[in-house]
Amino acid sequence: MAKRVHQPREDAEFDFILRMSGVPVLAYFIGTWPKAIEPCRAMDLVVGGIADEYAGRLTVVRTDITRCPAATQRYGITGAPSCVLLDHGEAVAHGTGPLTTPEIHELLEGRV
Repeated sequence: MAKRVHQPREDAEFDFILRMSGVPVLAYFIGTWPKAIEPCRAMDLVVGGIADEYAGRLTVVRTDITRCPAATQRYGITGAPSCVLLDHGEAVAHGTGPLTTPEIHELLEGRV
């Protein structure tokens, strides 16, 4: 995974990252239950590349649903993997399922 991907251990750390980011945040939510593991691993590769490509223009946060339940609920996440593009903490775009690089580019288009 790219070094530019933040991995908060709890909701307070997730919120801190949001407050400190001076650029939009792509939060992608992952699950650790058996059916979610493989699609989430696939997203790790895609989102890692996005983090490198958009370095300095986008903060990327890999968010474990079980470790950050308040953030998961706040942004209406019901499955993993899911992505939410946040601007000043407000959701401006959503994507659900194992997204491809072109699909994430579309999610970010005109917003980052």
